Amino acid sequence: MTRFSLLDLVNVTQGETPADAIARVGPLAAHAESLGYHRYWVAEHHGMEGIAGAATALVIAEAGRATRKIRIGSGGIMLPNHSPLVIAEQFGTLDALFPGRVDLGLGRAPGSDQRVARAMRRDLMQEAEAFPRNVAELRAHFTGEPDLGIIAVPGRGTQVEMWILGSSLFGAQLAAALGLPYAFASHFAPDALDEALYLYRRDFRPSASLREPYAAAAFNVFAADTQDEAELLATSMQQSFVALRTGNPGKLPPPVPYYKDSLPDNALTMLEHVLQASVIGTRNVVREGLARFIARTQADEIIVSCAMFDFEARKRSLSIAAEAFAELAQVPA
Repeated sequence: MTRFSLLDLVNVTQGETPADAIARVGPLAAHAESLGYHRYWVAEHHGMEGIAGAATALVIAEAGRATRKIRIGSGGIMLPNHSPLVIAEQFGTLDALFPGRVDLGLGRAPGSDQRVARAMRRDLMQEAEAFPRNVAELRAHFTGEPDLGIIAVPGRGTQVEMWILGSSLFGAQLAAALGLPYAFASHFAPDALDEALYLYRRDFRPSASLREPYAAAAFNVFAADTQDEAELLATSMQQSFVALRTGNPGKLPPPVPYYKDSLPDNALTMLEHVLQASVIGTRNVVREGLARFIARTQADEIIVSCAMFDFEARKRSLSIAAEAFAELAQVPA
């Protein structure tokens, strides 16, 4: 059975504050847990008024306090922004609070721009080039091998599950070389999906933590009880993508009926391209879309992304998606 999990950007909707967005984290994680989602992940972003997950480890702790068994973690931590020791301590602390269910997904992108990088006192180009070395150093802080001459406390000996995240071939090759699980960001950058998964599986080297390749792929799901409602709910995220790609990011806007009909051809083409790993519709439509995506990717796990303006509609969408996954699990392989 293909596992299914949830990626939460902790979106701030128009008319609310980051505190409002963070207040939804616990209820959303608990809802996902009740539906059988395997993981709840938060993504690190900085300097974006529409995303409240900058202090990622703190947000993950909020999810942990509201749940009992669902895995919690980062999808991901942008390692160029941080010292490996600090991340080992933060996620070691999370593992001490929520033993045996903490994930640490690592990305090479900064999750910010040069202005934010300067404010963080980081050299993004240098840190990105050092990413493989820093990943190895971070893993050594957890395992104690090799001995770095310093002990991460908390951190050393914890059960944090490390992942490599990516939207290009680089992350796939690194995850394969290190014997780590791999997740591809196909929910917004689908171009290299098939080749990345192929390279990861072909070149995978077993490690102490993972004997066989394990791949996840992200997929947007906008589900509702009617097709018209699902189409309407999806327009909030569509507006956000257009705003981001035109240099005007902001808070998540309310739905707009027939939004795509208002777009010029170039914007519509861009939107349909970047959101091609998506399904919008009723449970039957969602089930069929998921089945096609799973057949294409052979992913061990699907990471569901579902940003909606209305919180109750988002919860309903996640419920419908869970029903669709359950129905797929009943179909013979």
